Amino acid sequence: MAAMSVIGIDLGNESCYVAVAKAGGIETIANDYSLRATPSCIAFSEKNRILGVAAKNQQVTNMKNTVYGLKRLIGRKYRDPHVQRELQMLSFNVVELAQGNIGIKVNYLNEEHIFSPEQCLAMLLTKLKDVSSCALQTPINDCVISVPSYFTNNERKALLDSAAIAGLNVLRLFNETTATALSYGIYKQDLPGPEDKPRNVVFVDCGHSSLQVFICAFNKDKLRMIATASDPNLGGRDVDLALAEHFCKEFQSKYKMDARSNPRAFLRLLTEVEKVKKQMSANSTTLPLNIECFMNDKDVRGDIKRTEMEQLCGHLFQRVETTLKQCLDSSGLTLEDIHSVEIVGGSSRIPAIKQLIEKVFKKIPSTTLNQDEAVSRGCALQCAMLSPAVRVKEFAVKDVQNYAVSVSWDASTDGEAAGEMEVFPVNHATPYSRMLTFYRQEPFSIKAMYTGNVPYPDKNIGTWIVKDIRPNAEGKPQKVKVKVRINLHGIMTVSSASLYEAKESTENENGEETQQQQQQQQQQQQTNQNSTEQQNDVDAPMTDGTNNAAPEVGSSTSWTKKISAWFSGEGDKEKKKKQVLKSIELPIESLTAGFSQVEINQYTEQEFKMIAADRQEKERADARNAFEEYVYELRGKLSSDDELAPYILDSDRSALIKHLDDMENWLYDEGEECNRQVYQDKLAELKSKGEPIQNRKIEFELRPFVIEDFAKSLQLTMKALEQMKANDPKFAHLTDEDVKKVDQAFKQSYQWLEQTRQKSVNAPKHLAPPVTVAQIRQEKNEFESTVSPILNKPPPKAPSPPKEQQKSPAEEKTQQAQNAQEQQNQQQNQTQENMEWSSN
Repeated sequence: MAAMSVIGIDLGNESCYVAVAKAGGIETIANDYSLRATPSCIAFSEKNRILGVAAKNQQVTNMKNTVYGLKRLIGRKYRDPHVQRELQMLSFNVVELAQGNIGIKVNYLNEEHIFSPEQCLAMLLTKLKDVSSCALQTPINDCVISVPSYFTNNERKALLDSAAIAGLNVLRLFNETTATALSYGIYKQDLPGPEDKPRNVVFVDCGHSSLQVFICAFNKDKLRMIATASDPNLGGRDVDLALAEHFCKEFQSKYKMDARSNPRAFLRLLTEVEKVKKQMSANSTTLPLNIECFMNDKDVRGDIKRTEMEQLCGHLFQRVETTLKQCLDSSGLTLEDIHSVEIVGGSSRIPAIKQLIEKVFKKIPSTTLNQDEAVSRGCALQCAMLSPAVRVKEFAVKDVQNYAVSVSWDASTDGEAAGEMEVFPVNHATPYSRMLTFYRQEPFSIKAMYTGNVPYPDKNIGTWIVKDIRPNAEGKPQKVKVKVRINLHGIMTVSSASLYEAKESTENENGEETQQQQQQQQQQQQTNQNSTEQQNDVDAPMTDGTNNAAPEVGSSTSWTKKISAWFSGEGDKEKKKKQVLKSIELPIESLTAGFSQVEINQYTEQEFKMIAADRQEKERADARNAFEEYVYELRGKLSSDDELAPYILDSDRSALIKHLDDMENWLYDEGEECNRQVYQDKLAELKSKGEPIQNRKIEFELRPFVIEDFAKSLQLTMKALEQMKANDPKFAHLTDEDVKKVDQAFKQSYQWLEQTRQKSVNAPKHLAPPVTVAQIRQEKNEFESTVSPILNKPPPKAPSPPKEQQKSPAEEKTQQAQNAQEQQNQQQNQTQENMEWSSN
């Protein structure tokens, strides 16, 4: 079962959920605090790193070294306007590094360290991996991680780099939208048939920091994403900020204090405001807000109603309505085409958002799914589908590309102009591949970029240089096929390039070449069939997003005629030669964002060192806590008159208590930062003095019960001996030697037990017992092993009676008549006796 477990991770901006797919279904894993949600926080201290719940709990006291909100920093540059907006909400130090990258400055192990957001996110993934390993009792490697649908190439690659540093093998980066749809559709038994009209369901996912609206079409055992719309900067935290600003103004006028000037106070205010916001979802009355010792040791109070909150956040709710309408418009559906509306995400519980959903879609939103765990469950299901270790229900998932992707190429030296075309339009199915055909004689570059509105300042995706291209024997360009694709992770890449070289051969050679080429094509077709990707091979004319056919990239009319002559074998009929194509794989140099393999290896090694340091610090802290606990426990029992005091002399007890006091003082002074072995040695020294006292107490309390148990066994044996002497048939099968053996064992054990009683009664409590409980139990076991086999010996089996001869039918009737006559005589005799008794 453990080997079959696969996990899905919902990587949220505020908290994370991990679900596991087992043979029994999908379960959400609880962390070391027995909570299903693990805060997305990492903290650094003088001794170790603090991850998850513990990091969140000490955030107020360690603000500068508590890192959070990493999901919105990975894959971006420091000067990014999105990042600059985020920095206003973060309490830790963020600096600009070389090449404009982001650095997070913290104090770790009493030294200043700078980590990238990807490294910090890897630390969080390490924590989630450790939680899963502990819960499932098996190492975790394969997983599926959720990403927002609006994530771009750079952000997705950054998340993959973080997972690689954490030692996780990501089978797929799964869009949160698709994960939610999968967790909804896979359990539905009433979906339309494969050829019927699909069921269109709207999903609204409003989380801590973003809003995603998407529409999905469901058929039996398959789903297809239709359209998505999102607002990456609209979530529950924006409502919290609006409420916090309201109370800041109120406290400024009422208490003359500016909460914005004190980061720690403002963080406490955000925490309390979030609690009030959650209460508003179920309560429309006036709700109080009280914070003790808010600033300058002063308490603050305030109150707010739901209607006031809706007025303060009116501009936010307007953006929600705009996103809902945008998704509906891009889908091309009417309201009658929509079956239902499902809501997920913590912030979707806000009543105003529910009212907007009902206003736009004319349907009451449903809560079929677990609003917090739907994404993680969908990721676990997808991981089970991709993993060969788990057998799961077949369910086809067809995702879409959220942004249009175009590619451009540079001009060639033979006069061919540069060009550009859109290869993946908005809402195009993914994963998907396209083949682009070029005619080149030297290396060239292909550049990919996003087109349209993208929440990323740099629309450039990357540049790929196709190398080792050479002209043919005549110095002319050759055919080059380049495969571009959007893979399972939603990342656009140039996956391969091939040079098709025309080669002359005789008819026999041509036949062999053709046969080999056909075999290669068959193998390629088989590979494509087994692949989960769709592919559009645009060898000949290629569409540019419209219905008009476009010529091959970089082609010319004259050159096409020559190539056609070569391909048809008509170029040189006199020599009876034919032209065949030879495919040559070309190397590709990728110039894209993200860490190099060398950097990933370096960061992975650094992560492993920090994991080892954390483990060592935990073992040291555990040893210190065990020592401290034993000091308090033993001293408390020695001080109590009914615990260990009767089992030690007063003088020895006073000396031992003084020694425990000295150990406590040492622990909080010189012994504060000792290594693990020192604490273990000190604990062993104390236990050598304390355990004998505790053992004497245990011996004194258990000894009467053990002696009584032995006495009961002897009493049962004595009764058996009396029955033997009375010639009880029950023991008639025992020999004289057996009886003698039982009697002798009884007398010896009885005498030993009486002596033990006398020794125990007169023994002082503060000394070691003259006879231990273990010795009494051993004596009892030896006695029973001698007596029990004899007393439980079964009697010999009696000989079976001879079989009666079978009677004839006439004899049986005669026997029945005699029995009836005898029974009648007995009844008459009984009646006569009764009459005589009555007369007397």
